[in-house]
Amino acid sequence: MQTPGVLADHQIRALIAAEHISATAPITDAQIQPASLDLRLGSTAYRVRASFLAGSTRRVQDRLADFQMHAIDLDGGAVLEKGCVYVVPLMESLSLPQGMTAAASAKSSIGRLDLLTRIITDHGVEFDRVPAGYTGPLYVEICPRSFSVVAQPGQMLNQIIFRQGKTIMSDDDLRRLHAQTPIVSGDPVISDGLGFSVDLRPASGNLVGYRAKPHTGVVDLSKLDHYPPDEFWEPVHTNDGWIILDPGAFYILVSRESIIIPPLQAAEMAPYLAMVGEFRVHYAGFFDPGFGYAGAGGSGSRGVLEVRCHEAPFVLEHGQVVGRLVYEHMAAMPDALYGREIKSNYQGQGLKLSKHFKSNA
Repeated sequence: MQTPGVLADHQIRALIAAEHISATAPITDAQIQPASLDLRLGSTAYRVRASFLAGSTRRVQDRLADFQMHAIDLDGGAVLEKGCVYVVPLMESLSLPQGMTAAASAKSSIGRLDLLTRIITDHGVEFDRVPAGYTGPLYVEICPRSFSVVAQPGQMLNQIIFRQGKTIMSDDDLRRLHAQTPIVSGDPVISDGLGFSVDLRPASGNLVGYRAKPHTGVVDLSKLDHYPPDEFWEPVHTNDGWIILDPGAFYILVSRESIIIPPLQAAEMAPYLAMVGEFRVHYAGFFDPGFGYAGAGGSGSRGVLEVRCHEAPFVLEHGQVVGRLVYEHMAAMPDALYGREIKSNYQGQGLKLSKHFKSNA
């Protein structure tokens, strides 16, 4: 039996070679991250009436026949409008070995655009989760929440990890790991993972985040370091160590703690318990081995929080625990680490918008 854990880059390459992962166009090295594979959009987006799951007895194609409004050719780029729901077949498909599961998440830059993207499968009953031994196509549901976007085939909005056996580290495992290799600045808050809190008292100045403007132009996903931030975002300042979240508004904030993912671990960000407040703290969830790790060019990196408030205005206080990182064992040491061999936009990050916005504005 293979070593339990999240598969590393060279193990993902072996899955591709064995045709457990296939695609309509050759999979490139650029898609393979230390512990994940980037997934590419196909050439057609289907505008649908509502978000859906296929359900245990149906295929996604069957449900598209029920809910499709019209098809959009993405070749050359097409606008996906704010507030609408689209389903796009991906170039990649799977034929997983028995006992192997997969999980998907939006890539960091996509979450920071408030672009809700979730993977769905035939016979699927959960978003972003692929059951053991699944054979079939992959689709992504896309719902732009704050900004309309221009998308085209081949763009990578989501990533997928592969798990074999028991991967999640227990709290005792985490405490031992922190004692050997610190995984967070300060004293760790460990309970069903590593808790992290929000920073609303920055070391200098009073800028603590950004709030998405309600009426903006479109964001072309192919244009990097391109858009002036002030055309899309309002800065959020406070001198008091707290802010009030408005219902329906989307915010970019940052964790108070610096986080480290050692080479033999990966992590997934999970929302904190709903009882601490009616808001969601992330869309993008995976942290590759090497994130914030000194041996990969980091010295601890902050977690960027993608926050959406729900039913009622909510006071968010400095140091309030808002989420947790669930650490997982790797099945093997990756050939490359985040921030070292892999070019990484967010190694050593603090408060930072997605890479589509000018960083010097």
